[in-house]
Amino acid sequence: MRALVRALAVCAVTAASGGASAQVLEFEALDGWTKDDHAAALATFRQTCDLLKEPEWQPLCRVAAEAAESPEAAREFFELFFRPVQVGDPPALFTGYYEPELNGSPVRTPRFAWPIYARPPELQDGAVWRTRAEIESGLLAGRGLEIAWLDDPVEAFFLQVQGSGRIRMPDGRVVRVGYAGKNGHPYVSVGKEMVRRGLLRLEEASAQTIRAWVRRNPAEGAALLALNPSFVFFRKLPQLGADRGPIGAMGRSITTLRSIAVDPLFTPLGAPVWVEKDGHRPLRRLFVAQDTGGAIKGMQRADIFYGTGAAAGEVAGEVKDGGRMMVLLPIDRAYAMLPEN
Repeated sequence: MRALVRALAVCAVTAASGGASAQVLEFEALDGWTKDDHAAALATFRQTCDLLKEPEWQPLCRVAAEAAESPEAAREFFELFFRPVQVGDPPALFTGYYEPELNGSPVRTPRFAWPIYARPPELQDGAVWRTRAEIESGLLAGRGLEIAWLDDPVEAFFLQVQGSGRIRMPDGRVVRVGYAGKNGHPYVSVGKEMVRRGLLRLEEASAQTIRAWVRRNPAEGAALLALNPSFVFFRKLPQLGADRGPIGAMGRSITTLRSIAVDPLFTPLGAPVWVEKDGHRPLRRLFVAQDTGGAIKGMQRADIFYGTGAAAGEVAGEVKDGGRMMVLLPIDRAYAMLPEN
């Protein structure tokens, strides 16, 4: 039987959802697989495994909860119960995100003049609401929805891109905020628009270069940021410990360099994902799909969580690399994708 499974593992298949091409692989085909810290990946997988309610996942999660924490036992767990499935054709596109640490105030002052907002009660899930330009023109003023006021409009914009953050108040208190919803408009990439206009070369476009350009050209920069109609609302997270990562799309903390944001149309949330990121600072590592993002669309697409603070932001903002990614699926689910003979 195991020989048959190995023979089937090289077959090209068609995914049951959307007709996406896929290929079931052997673990030996994963570059660097044996060198990873599988115990760290298993610990991250456990963080959200209980949220996976499909029948094929539940027994695996029970086994994961009882598995030994050694790297060897963790690797055996993944190899015994999963198969890597490459959905779509490489090259993948990998980007990075992080949790910013920003200065703020609970009230507006001459220095702290740019608000971040709680979700308006009339905003319904999935509804298309007012645009960024309308909201930033003062639409919500006077309603008491301001969570905090920041000292930099560019950082206020990028906080929405990241979806979570830590805001240090003048008295030293730190308020953690997380995603609470968005206005329903599609995300428009400011970097792509700057490249289209000839303001940046494609190879130059990064969070750092966009920030710098907007600050050097405040009027034109503000107009560029307003071209992205998508607007994100936040909520305070008073119970989230300082040692925990921000809250991802599954409602649990995510883990530095073990959690990724994906497109859930193609990569199930909660699934392990093997990442082979090329370029500067290459990665060969097992992640867990625990988050989503407005700009994360497609099969071979992932946003890597690099951690908290300025240093993490410097690294994350430079990531725009190719490679490939393979989702690890329960064996039955992986081979159910094979065409019928």
